[in-house]
Amino acid sequence: MESTLVALAGTTIAVVGTLLAPVLSQRLLSRAQSDQFERQERAADAQWAREQRVAERDKQRECYVAANAGYRRYRVELMNHLWRVHKGEVTPEARASLDAARHAMHATFAEAQMVASDAVLAELDAMAVALAHAYDRVMRLEEADTSPEEVFEEIRVMLLRANDQWIGMRGVMRADLGVEPGPAGP
Repeated sequence: MESTLVALAGTTIAVVGTLLAPVLSQRLLSRAQSDQFERQERAADAQWAREQRVAERDKQRECYVAANAGYRRYRVELMNHLWRVHKGEVTPEARASLDAARHAMHATFAEAQMVASDAVLAELDAMAVALAHAYDRVMRLEEADTSPEEVFEEIRVMLLRANDQWIGMRGVMRADLGVEPGPAGP
């Protein structure tokens, strides 16, 4: 009887093992697939986040390039216009060129306000104020009947200082983008 019970117990264990094996292996396989899916999902999320950071950085870089070019063009146009005023050679085309540069600078400034860091925005604000002040002075000089040499020289110096300020602004933009410091010239 003992051997029969041992055989019956062995058979029972074998049958139960045979019946439970597919269930257990299915659960183990399901758990492994679930873990693999979670790893793939985390990897996809990390990849998406990296792509978003790269896209944001590219947009910021494009914005900084446009702002840098717009501010520089406006400053150069102001300097050219100042010389035209000084020489008495202001034409409607020259005035239109200055206005176009001014509006382009304002457009790039508006875009930068949406994507620029606080440090870059502070530099852009300061530069916009300096250029607005210079523009005001140039327009007043243009409206005057005479062109006093000392007023011309004050505005010229103001625009030269704006160039130095522009170089500093460009450096802050480069630092914000993680670019190594470049040459100090225009």
